[in-house]
Amino acid sequence: MDATTGTVIAPDGTGLFTRTWIPEDSKANVLLVHGLGDHCGRWDHVGRFLADRGYAVTAFDLRGHGESEGRRGHVDTFDDFVSDVAHVAGEAGLFDDSMPWVLYGHSLGGLIATRYLLSDYPQPDVAVLSSPALDADVPQILRTASSVLGRMVPTLSMPNSITGDQLSRDPDVGETYVADPLVHSKATTGFGHTSLAAQAEALDNLDKIRVPTLVFHGADDLLVPPSASAPLAAVDSVERRVYPGLRHETHNEPEADQVLADVADWLDSAFM
Repeated sequence: MDATTGTVIAPDGTGLFTRTWIPEDSKANVLLVHGLGDHCGRWDHVGRFLADRGYAVTAFDLRGHGESEGRRGHVDTFDDFVSDVAHVAGEAGLFDDSMPWVLYGHSLGGLIATRYLLSDYPQPDVAVLSSPALDADVPQILRTASSVLGRMVPTLSMPNSITGDQLSRDPDVGETYVADPLVHSKATTGFGHTSLAAQAEALDNLDKIRVPTLVFHGADDLLVPPSASAPLAAVDSVERRVYPGLRHETHNEPEADQVLADVADWLDSAFM
């Protein structure tokens, strides 16, 4: 397997840091989209796992995150996130029809992926949504601040309220997360305002998803509660699974190998 890093320049000039994990023989491409405050370096084990199963994986740091450019924890409009997915996918050759491709989004990345599935951009063959943030356990004071201040002072930065113990039952995961210099623990009111609007729009249009989609969620997720992804279960093209006892980052729980094996098995069956 060959693992590399690089940079893709978005149409507005923003540099987006990328990672790829390429097996010797690929059966499909996967584009990974991470969550709020995160970066694709924390997904190295996922990229390697999927590459070992024969999937060529590309991931990138969202604008304002990790090693990508942009104001930290900020986005002017949510469509910027969605267009970045399309641009990275295009630059990675995922639109050339030489191989099927998968859009895989976690948490905020799951919301971005959902919005992508509702867009006019070239669609993936299948999608995977991990703990998609169609809703979130955001304190009311932050929701109010995002609504009011997001319009008045959109670049005002506030704590994103994510704690290490919300991510996994493995304490090492939380400790490593908090100590990671590329993890950003704040988001702007403008980000909050546009994200809440994106959640509402996505929930109103879930029935328009046509791509076969696997949705999975930890039953003990306190950051993005399982109820957030529950509406997806009613969509004909969606298969939803809930893992008892697991928290927000199911791919970082002690059961991660089983979760990732389930994802790879589902992808294998989709491409048979």
